[in-house]
Amino acid sequence: MSYSTRLDALKQRHASLETRIHDEDTRPRPDPMALTRLKLEKLHLKEEMEKLLALVD
Repeated sequence: MSYSTRLDALKQRHASLETRIHDEDTRPRPDPMALTRLKLEKLHLKEEMEKLLALVD
C-alpha cells in the first residue's frame, strides 16, 4: 500500500471517528468511557498520519 493510499484511508477513518464522537457527545446521556475510547483512537490516527506525512516530505 502506498503512503498516499494509507494516508487517505486514515483520513477517512479519522473523519468517521469525528462523526461518531459528535453523535455520542450530543446524545442525552453520553457514555464518557466510549467518548474517551473514540478520542484516543482518533488521536492515534492523527499521530500515524503525521508520521506518514513526515516520511513523504
